[in-house]
Amino acid sequence: MDLEFLGGAGEIGRSALLIDDSLLVDFGMDSGNPPAFPIRDPDPDAIVVSHGHLDHVGSLPSLLSGDARPPIHWTPPTADLATLLARDTLKLHGGTYDCPFTEAELARMTQVSHTHGYEEPFEAAGYEITFFDAGHIPGSAHVLIDNGDTRLYYTGDFHTEDQRIVAGTTARPDADIVVCESTYADTTRPPRPEIEASFADLLESTLWEGGTVVVPAFAIGRTQEVMCICAEHDLECYVDGMGTRVTELFTQPRNIGYLRDPEAFRRAKGHARFVDGRNGQRKRIAEQNTVIITTSGMLHGGPAMTYVPAIRSHPTNTIALTGYQVDGTPGRDLLETGSAEIDGRVMPVSARVEQFDFSAHADRRGLESFLEPYRGTDTPILVTHGDRCHAFADELLEDGFDASAPELGEPVAIE
Repeated sequence: MDLEFLGGAGEIGRSALLIDDSLLVDFGMDSGNPPAFPIRDPDPDAIVVSHGHLDHVGSLPSLLSGDARPPIHWTPPTADLATLLARDTLKLHGGTYDCPFTEAELARMTQVSHTHGYEEPFEAAGYEITFFDAGHIPGSAHVLIDNGDTRLYYTGDFHTEDQRIVAGTTARPDADIVVCESTYADTTRPPRPEIEASFADLLESTLWEGGTVVVPAFAIGRTQEVMCICAEHDLECYVDGMGTRVTELFTQPRNIGYLRDPEAFRRAKGHARFVDGRNGQRKRIAEQNTVIITTSGMLHGGPAMTYVPAIRSHPTNTIALTGYQVDGTPGRDLLETGSAEIDGRVMPVSARVEQFDFSAHADRRGLESFLEPYRGTDTPILVTHGDRCHAFADELLEDGFDASAPELGEPVAIE
């Protein structure tokens, strides 16, 4: 097998792996300012997609320009999420350099879409492909690629610990090579139940004191996790932004079975109140003694631009950040300085600000436990999708793994 990393090597974002110049695995984008796309547009015979986050699917429609019509293989939730994200990209950036595709190319995605369940082998570009549940978000998959001589296991993004909406991954098939994400290779976090308990305590205490809680959250996965926590603790909550559409998508018949507990999810959906943003609705909600779950998770857009300014001046209120805040984002500035630039204005925030690590990625312990079956074997581990891939690969090497970190655009030949 000949591998070429068109994105995601030594970086987080724009994941794209080309195999034998024929099979493409993921084709994402980095949604920074300006956005970044894979280093070149290949012409694959088929495409396989691990999951529906922008950094893995954001550039897909651009591969369908001209006469190109490679089939795209994914799980049903991934297909739906990719379409939702592409439509949102067109809405926000269509016709600019920040959007590498058109409405026509997006429409073609449904024409070439082929959906598959977990552990149901299928053929793509002459390879046998099998998806395994990756425990990251609904529909997320590890991808096992077998050409008859070599079995490559592409982890995609994964989590080894149970979350509210998906169970942790348990899949460890035999493989001749593993391409492994390393997003949180330098992080060890408390068990998820401890994080959830602290989070719920903060929400309850804020509401008891008469305050309002704004929870900036990523639309895919994080919003739904927080909804489930609020439902379990009987905390009133509103849901706003793209998370409302994602929640509806997850309850569709073809997707509901990819949830860990469909009934608990339905109860959480019934418990929440969904916001459409009309007629000053958001400003009225911000004055209530309630929890508001809203995009964006890093405070660089979305309905959070209304809610944060509305509650920022009162110390009884709380802003509960639920994930990592990238350098240069308003969320990171808020954590470090107590102020954030919201809609072009730097605003001091008197409300309480707390951060909780609800990441859907495995931490250092999770990565090590996932890779343990390959320790002491001749199975190469290629470390990708991280800020310190080379350092983590060196640490794995010292621990008995055959590990290395590929370079962006560097060909890697596997015998």
